[in-house]
Amino acid sequence: MTPIQNQRVLGVIPARLASTRLSRKVLREIAGQPMLGWVYHAARACPLLDQVLIATDSEEVLEFAQRYSLPAIFTPADCASGSDRVHAVAQSIAADIYVNIQGDEPLLRPEHLDALLAPMSDPAVQVATLATDCTPANIANPNAVKVVTSASGRALYFSRSTIPYDRDHAGSIPYRKHLGIYAYRREALQRFPSLPPSALEATEKLEQLRFLENDIDVHVSYTPFDTIGVDTEEDLQAVEALLLSRRS
Repeated sequence: MTPIQNQRVLGVIPARLASTRLSRKVLREIAGQPMLGWVYHAARACPLLDQVLIATDSEEVLEFAQRYSLPAIFTPADCASGSDRVHAVAQSIAADIYVNIQGDEPLLRPEHLDALLAPMSDPAVQVATLATDCTPANIANPNAVKVVTSASGRALYFSRSTIPYDRDHAGSIPYRKHLGIYAYRREALQRFPSLPPSALEATEKLEQLRFLENDIDVHVSYTPFDTIGVDTEEDLQAVEALLLSRRS
């Protein structure tokens, strides 16, 4: 019996080929396999997902998926975020819970998805995401998004800034780094594109703030497994070294 018994769970990997910082990154080869292949096979290894598919606006990504027999669906080019692309998939493929799995997270593990979906056993949880320990080097790094939560795990805020601010330099608060993987109930996902534009979302460039600013709680689960979202050549090289070390 799973904690989400009798609910259909669909994993969606938004895969946009046009990346500003690292060109064509989802098809870049890492340790002998395109990045998108690593993400798909890790997601498919999670037994809680009934189906996993790639959502793209690129003919080249679609051809890659077809060549390797990976299920894929074509989505509009004007999807502004991963959540919008998952929403586009939801218009034609029904599920109770949709999981947004970033296509640039080749260090994804099935354990990430287990932790993500655990709170969805509570019908009151509409959106869930993940956080892990934030290393000292990333506390002030704007590319590492920080999150603070209530005692029950409800997100209070996500920011690229250093939150919370340690005024007295006590060092007693553990910083948490957000991992951009989400689970949404169908109703919450269907609302997402119709929600009023969020000033916080636009300022921080963080789509999850649209939920918070519109009074939809986001539950944050902890995972001990960090990832490296690939945005640069340096990220790609670091990920390749880690994946190769897993084989040895």
